[in-house]
Amino acid sequence: MSADEKLLLHRLRKEFNLKPTNFDLFRIALVHKSASIVTAENKSINNERLEYLGDAILDAIVTEYLFTHFPNRNEGFLTKMRSRIVSRSMLNSLAITIGLDKLVVSQTNNILAHRHIFGDALEALIGAIYLDKGFKTTRKWVVQHILHNHVNLDYLQQIETDYKSRVIEWAQKNKLPIFFENQEVETGKKENPLFESKLHINQKVVGYGIGNCKKEAEQNAAVVALNKIDLITLPGQKINSEAMGWEN
Repeated sequence: MSADEKLLLHRLRKEFNLKPTNFDLFRIALVHKSASIVTAENKSINNERLEYLGDAILDAIVTEYLFTHFPNRNEGFLTKMRSRIVSRSMLNSLAITIGLDKLVVSQTNNILAHRHIFGDALEALIGAIYLDKGFKTTRKWVVQHILHNHVNLDYLQQIETDYKSRVIEWAQKNKLPIFFENQEVETGKKENPLFESKLHINQKVVGYGIGNCKKEAEQNAAVVALNKIDLITLPGQKINSEAMGWEN
């Protein structure tokens, strides 16, 4: 084991309370595809497969957690709460909060590409824990180190879900021109129309969404834009419009 690997193992134990049996799983979980390890057989190894697995495991854990925590709420409420917890922006924020961003290996300098890297690594880490220790240990770790410590359920219940209004308010506050470009998608089925919406901020397309009506498409496009904004807007920081290329 190299010095860097020994340091990573030490940090996993001390900072994340993890005691890997199969250390390679945890090492790979922190390797973004931009820094893929290429084997002698010319095979690229990165965290994408572990991320895929961790995404499913996290969904199951969060679903069970909410089901137990809210015994009198219906499935619609539980679905919305789960969506908010496992959203890209939320997972990215959680990963940064627990310090996982400092361990991720990446070679990309694109600021927009970074909007998912740390959240994806968190899911990959969860996948690694599951393969190494099983579901029971994984659930315990996620509940204790993520949900109990860093997810405020009372706050999440109060989050405004009118994403279009939120992004318009943000653009106006930052004095940036904003508009939605909508059109119907040709599907050949008149009874089930489909619409697409492109969200322009300062003459740049920053969000794209589709839906069964214009309103739904606009909401989905606004979500994409807000996820980009949320990456740069950490607690206590001012939104960096210039870094996004949206300066006026």
